[in-house]
Amino acid sequence: MATASTNPASSINPLREITEEFRRAEAEIRQGGGLQAIERQHAKGRLTARERIERLIDGPADAWPAGFMEFGLWAAHGMYEEFGGAPGAGVVTGVAPVSGRLSMVIANDATVKAGAFFPMTCKKIIRAQRIAQMARLPLIYLVDSAGVFLPLQEDVFPDTDDFGRIFRNNAVLSAMGIPQIAAIMGYCVAGGGYLPVLCDTLLMTEGSGLYLAGPALVKAAIGQEVGSEELGGARMHAEISGTIDFREPDDEACLARLGALMDAEQGVAPVGEPPHAPAAPARDPSGVYSIFKASPTEQYDMIELLSCVVDEGSWNEYKAEYGRSLVCAYARVGGWPCGIVANQRRLTERKMPGGKAGPSASVNMPGVIYDDSADKAARFIMDCNQRRLPIVFVHDTSGFMVGRDSEQGGIIRAGAKMVNAMSNSVVPKIALIVGGSYGAGNYAMCGRAFDPFLTLAWPGSRCAVMGAKQATGTLAMIEEKSRARKGEAIDDQTHRQILAAVEASYTEQQDIRHGAARGWVDRIIEPDKTRDELAAALAMARDWPRDRDYKTGVLQV
Repeated sequence: MATASTNPASSINPLREITEEFRRAEAEIRQGGGLQAIERQHAKGRLTARERIERLIDGPADAWPAGFMEFGLWAAHGMYEEFGGAPGAGVVTGVAPVSGRLSMVIANDATVKAGAFFPMTCKKIIRAQRIAQMARLPLIYLVDSAGVFLPLQEDVFPDTDDFGRIFRNNAVLSAMGIPQIAAIMGYCVAGGGYLPVLCDTLLMTEGSGLYLAGPALVKAAIGQEVGSEELGGARMHAEISGTIDFREPDDEACLARLGALMDAEQGVAPVGEPPHAPAAPARDPSGVYSIFKASPTEQYDMIELLSCVVDEGSWNEYKAEYGRSLVCAYARVGGWPCGIVANQRRLTERKMPGGKAGPSASVNMPGVIYDDSADKAARFIMDCNQRRLPIVFVHDTSGFMVGRDSEQGGIIRAGAKMVNAMSNSVVPKIALIVGGSYGAGNYAMCGRAFDPFLTLAWPGSRCAVMGAKQATGTLAMIEEKSRARKGEAIDDQTHRQILAAVEASYTEQQDIRHGAARGWVDRIIEPDKTRDELAAALAMARDWPRDRDYKTGVLQV
């Protein structure tokens, strides 16, 4: 690894500026339904979702300095505007130690439409359950929800990534022996009532309600008049139905009980230290701001960037002189061993076999995956699986190389080999998008469709089938031909208007916030904290199951 010092980036650094913009936006998202909604929650004698989490989790410690590692903060961003929006999709999810044990916490945010389930609410909770399942983390549900958001019921209720899947997951997680504790700290209505009851342990606070149908619906359905407490209050469920295990007077007592129950959990090991003593990186982590270049017309050395992230002295680059458009290396981050597959964003040289004149040379374009690089990465991924080593995929790619020479060189075969090796991996896969992640390059680098354990991204990063400039001309041409078939005349002004509209729309869609809003990204992180984020992700994966054999099936060779 390079060891040269890095000067601090200036305050006008574009990556710093956009990071500050994202930080301000995230502070606003964390307000949920706003100050008035928070005050209404307090007026009921209840804490907000974030206040509950803050009181439940342990404070920062040497073994876990990350605090509450929140996932899906940007979920539903810019969506459901016709209904007033749903900040954070009305639910808070993340990982932190509870009584010394890393746990996934899922808390309904009652300040957002009374904690009702939007389509993205379901997807966010299912994603949190999936992360917990992969890492075998206990789950703690803080339930405070009015149930399905009825105007969107057709997109919430029926499918495999909708409401019912959450309850299916509850049952499967329980059968796997992954602890689940639910605390009803508000309302738990209709089908949502199955979530806590399908958990291993159930708590409920006074004044909360658990029922399949509320008093008004019971009156309408069967003509029976019944009060909320008699129908589904905490005392009724503790004394008569026997549904709950612990009845608590208020939020504070309930959270204290949750902590005590986690103290008694012996099936989960406490947060542990990494297997190796952490070493500081060769460069200051803030050096990423001066090394990274967002523009596709500028180059930077990915190895230099990674020298701000990995432990100094741990870098062992694999096949450093071959397939140079991808960087593969064994390394450690914060004392946690991992393999790294990263796109090289500078021009590199490629040597090819020749005739009597000997080997010939060519130049690899930055951020493009070539056939020799894909072959190298496939073998490296297989080796990481052999070693049971987690893999970090660092994205900044425009995709695979195209053209006659590339096709004749077997780019499709080599790319398929890399995708196969990555898809069948049995080790944790962590994706980090720092720049662009386009087309099949996104797939090969463990895009969202390929079961990454976590997907992290930098502010300002981009993800789409191709870049906006490449896509705009094609999409504009399709639009113009469609109009021409309808008899519309396309003059220069109309042509410019179409181009501008298409580019604006596509640019918005490739913005990482668009993907994060739809659940394709788990966390948008501050670039200078990349090392801490990756170390925390690797620590979360400590108890990853090792009972699966690694098999790739048929490979094109």
